Amino acid sequence: MTDAAAPQPVRAAIEQIVRDDWGRLLSSLIRNLRDFQLAEDCLQDALESALVHWQRNGPPASPGGWLIQTARRKAIDRIRRDVNFRAKQEQYAVLLALDADSVEAAEPEAIADERLRLIFTCCHPALDRKSRLALTLRTLGGLTTAEIARCFLDGKEAMAQRLVRAQDKIRRAGIPYEVPDDDAWPARLQSVLGVLYLIFNEGYAASAGERRIRVDLCEEAIRLARVMLALRPEEPEIEGLLALMLLNHARRAARHAGGLVPLERQDRALWDGNAIREGLALVEAALKRGRPGPYQLQAAISAIHAEAPDHARTGWPEIVLIYDELYRLAPNPVVRLNQSVALSYAEGPQAALAMLEPLRPALSGYQPFHAARADFLRRLQCTGAAEAYEEAIRLSQHACERQFLEMRMRELR
Repeated sequence: MTDAAAPQPVRAAIEQIVRDDWGRLLSSLIRNLRDFQLAEDCLQDALESALVHWQRNGPPASPGGWLIQTARRKAIDRIRRDVNFRAKQEQYAVLLALDADSVEAAEPEAIADERLRLIFTCCHPALDRKSRLALTLRTLGGLTTAEIARCFLDGKEAMAQRLVRAQDKIRRAGIPYEVPDDDAWPARLQSVLGVLYLIFNEGYAASAGERRIRVDLCEEAIRLARVMLALRPEEPEIEGLLALMLLNHARRAARHAGGLVPLERQDRALWDGNAIREGLALVEAALKRGRPGPYQLQAAISAIHAEAPDHARTGWPEIVLIYDELYRLAPNPVVRLNQSVALSYAEGPQAALAMLEPLRPALSGYQPFHAARADFLRRLQCTGAAEAYEEAIRLSQHACERQFLEMRMRELR
């Protein structure tokens, strides 16, 4: 998103804004323009202008406000040149009025948080589920098209076309930019929670890049979940999702202490105690409401890990039972895969391997399947372990993940 020829301090400042404020900046522009593509194009134009102006004059006192005001002016220019200008005169008049504001008035912090409205717009039932998730990851999470494509195991070009079609449908169908009323809330909630969890997972185990953990994405997902919970303070699945993210995020320092560190080798003193305490309280409150859902159950599993004094004394049999209930609510092979890992510690790797093998047709191209199978075979001291590790390494998309698996292979010898 930045010009490689720009001086390093200016380029670094703009890249930091893109990482930290992309969702807020874009949400504010979409609120004004009611056009996803126009808002994104104008924000990109503003970032390119920043490379030139900030190089000459230095970053302004209010970088976010400067970018929003510049993007609005870019939109005014685009609309003025549009062949359909007459049909857009009302939009043009609104932008002219906004342009009279000071840069400080355009600062994202000075504008009511529009991201929640944007989430619900992206998750409107008129869009298919995959488009809802992809569009929100792009607009709110700031993920690139390539990153989103990897989340769904799609090609980059196919995902780019999907995003364009989703934006066009929102514009043509006149989908409102608003938080739904009580009647529409249940139908939209699961899509929104799914989006937040995908954003968190992309941060928790980044699919590409130099950093295995993208703390910015994890914290953005957590922040948005807090916004959701403030809006619906007694919704157990929101509590469950927030708890799940907090409990997993609490282990970030221990997961990557000089490389990828598996759960059994993590230094639990590095876990974030405050995040764990908050997560545990949320799990307890959610389950007491008597409406268990998939996020609550996953959070309950994370809570057992968080409360265990060490890996060996984790409540593995209880985790296996929770996975049975989770599979009943959300039957998919990945749940069974994760259950097999817990079973390997509850009953041994032979039982886990027996559970794993029927999943092969559905998960043959899924890296964690081969990594789990390799681990079970290693612990059973079977000769097929090296071959399974080789397949897991081949399917890995991140260097530190491959390094960990290669280390395990060396241990076989």
